[in-house]
Amino acid sequence: MTESVTPVTARAHAFVDDLDAPVLSADDHRHFTRVLRLSEGADVTVSNGRGEWRACRLQVQPSLLVKSQVVSEAAPSPPVTVAFALVKGERPELVVQKLTEVGVDRIVPFVAERSVVRWDPEKAEKNAARWREIVRQAAMQCRRTWLPAVSGLVPFADVVALPGAVRAAPGGAPPSLASPTILVGPEGGWSPAEAAVDLPTVGLGPHVLRAETAAITAGAIFAALRSGLIATV
Repeated sequence: MTESVTPVTARAHAFVDDLDAPVLSADDHRHFTRVLRLSEGADVTVSNGRGEWRACRLQVQPSLLVKSQVVSEAAPSPPVTVAFALVKGERPELVVQKLTEVGVDRIVPFVAERSVVRWDPEKAEKNAARWREIVRQAAMQCRRTWLPAVSGLVPFADVVALPGAVRAAPGGAPPSLASPTILVGPEGGWSPAEAAVDLPTVGLGPHVLRAETAAITAGAIFAALRSGLIATV
């Protein structure tokens, strides 16, 4: 292994509490050795989830052999936030996973007037913890060094107040990094009261998208704008 190993080129990537003495969790070590079938000495990288990472070598035990200095990466700018109305079944987990993969920095699930799903506080907290674990796993898979922030379930009034918020709606303006916080409604669309809130609207294309597809599309568009993959408006 050379010092040029990065999260993208390493055999695997994980998050640890201490970069000075990196130790994999039991689950991550088992995943590396039994699922990915990595052998002792394999090139891996670890991050603290706050933009700092270093190259290491996998060992038989969960502790890692350090191979490089700690590298610090600046946070993506501007930060991209996607707030999505709660949807049924396991689709929120899919949204959280894919928003992490495409590069969204903050994920905010909320309850809209037409949201079919209604959770009590205990279930909401349980699912929030599950979402954070999904984010960690997805960030490992796509080799992120900054972990996205995932909030608990919040009311519509909270997401409307987010700085730079815009609302996804048919016929809206093209997405712009001038307003990198987008609100995506539920399966039944925005209620009249929600649609009347004084927010700029942003369009996501000519077709009617499922709620979870719209959220993932919004995240991908804003992340692509930020990275320069598509031209800014």
